[in-house]
Amino acid sequence: MTLPKTPSFRLDGKRALVAGASSGIGMACAVALAEAGAHVTFVARRSEVLESVVSDVCAAGFAAQACALDVTDTQAVRDLFSDQHFDIVLNSAGLARHGKAVDTTEDDFDAVMNINVRAAYFLAQQAGKAMIANGSGGSIIQISSQMAHVGGLDRAVYCGTKHAVEGINKAMAIEFGPAGIRVNSICPTFILTPLTKPTFDDPEKRAWIDSKIKLPRIGKVEDIMGAAVFLASDASGMITGTSILVDGGWTAG
Repeated sequence: MTLPKTPSFRLDGKRALVAGASSGIGMACAVALAEAGAHVTFVARRSEVLESVVSDVCAAGFAAQACALDVTDTQAVRDLFSDQHFDIVLNSAGLARHGKAVDTTEDDFDAVMNINVRAAYFLAQQAGKAMIANGSGGSIIQISSQMAHVGGLDRAVYCGTKHAVEGINKAMAIEFGPAGIRVNSICPTFILTPLTKPTFDDPEKRAWIDSKIKLPRIGKVEDIMGAAVFLASDASGMITGTSILVDGGWTAG
């Protein structure tokens, strides 16, 4: 009897791009892909911070390079994909401007939509176009949010952008699937990072978070790393057009 063999979670020989990789979830995902053997291009706007992170990654023995780029600059994104081939593209660039729906300004709406939807769309578009041209398939991963599946107080615009990303992913998964390209998202709950620390430090907001997460702790960036490697690897070879909820049971009810 020939026993089945688990598909590899390793990414040796693969080239990955991670946008929003200078800190938080994006940085953690980029490190995870590098640990799994991929050569990772860390992309972010803040070049000094980015260079420091990449220096530490290389010092740890992993293969990485920095690329200072604003993902809202669609021409720069086109140029990047015309220059290099990537097997894995993970987008963690995002913006939140929380507040009541009745107080949303046009500037807030446009700023959040511009990076969370427009930039996410055209980054995935260019990734898919390049992967189709290369003919070797690939994996496109969007860091979305649990708010792509539910609503949230003071988060009308943010929820709207994340719901939009889920729809975009499903349509792109259908279009890119025949070329062997998988398109998925990771939907985290509240993850403790320097950007979210003020939320966790607010007693009322912390109580709300604790009441919704069913596990007895809050999320940390390490909780997202395994999902990133899984969706990037052959271990998820039949998964596309869907999302992995890393939400501690938030959306369970």
